[in-house]
Amino acid sequence: MGKETYSYLVVILKNSRKFAGVFLYDKMEEKIQRLKEVIEPLRKEIINHKVYSVINDIDDLKIFMEYHVFAVWDFMSLLKSLQNNLTCTTIPWFPVGSAETRYLINEIVAGEESDIDSFGNRKSHFELYLDAMMQSGADTNQIEKFITELKVGNDLKKSFANANVENEAQEFVDFTFKIINSKKDYLQSAIFTFGREDLIPGMFHSIVKELKEKSPENISIFNYYLERHIEVDGGHHSHLALQMTSNLCGANDEFWLEAEQATIESLQKRIHLWDGVYKKILENKKVLA
Repeated sequence: MGKETYSYLVVILKNSRKFAGVFLYDKMEEKIQRLKEVIEPLRKEIINHKVYSVINDIDDLKIFMEYHVFAVWDFMSLLKSLQNNLTCTTIPWFPVGSAETRYLINEIVAGEESDIDSFGNRKSHFELYLDAMMQSGADTNQIEKFITELKVGNDLKKSFANANVENEAQEFVDFTFKIINSKKDYLQSAIFTFGREDLIPGMFHSIVKELKEKSPENISIFNYYLERHIEVDGGHHSHLALQMTSNLCGANDEFWLEAEQATIESLQKRIHLWDGVYKKILENKKVLA
């Protein structure tokens, strides 16, 4: 083979690889766009949920937090499951999967598991949420009892029962762990990316800010939590999670279809959770009336 022919073939090979990369990127962008379009009605239903219209005082907010804390906790479980699946977390260490995907999940874990509170202390978002609950006077006994039950080796069902967890919160956590136990990292990444981020509406932030002005000594930590949620989860981490899901689903049509179905169910579980909060707040208002 002559030198000119060899150089020509090298150019063709490089161009074909570049074209293939562009084609794959375009296909994944198309899949992401389709998934976003399919779930948009459910996202709107969550963002415009009637639960936000009944949160008028700190007692209403406390009920919201007592349900929502289970979603905050199982979010961390979902995150760590992804890290376990996509990186090596055992000894001896071996490189696992794509280095880019390892970077994406480790970057998210670092921010979620060891962020900073308003005083500059390192805390996970779950621990920060518990601080917010305690400051507001919300009851943390249920979530703490639930975690204690898990720590001593009980399964989810028994832990729910012993901690007397509300049905809607149970069903939400059960679905998350169904996805975790599937061992399908692309499904875990999909519900993490499309079913958890950017679902708290601006109206709720406004409500919390108004409550903070009335009683900052009760709401300041929760307000800070929401601000961090916007800054970290809704911004930098959402972009990382989107790239991670794209990498894991790749050009596999079946993976994308499964991811779409799992995300839809995840959002439906969120709506059901909010339905439970709404019902509980109204019941409490009747008692106090």
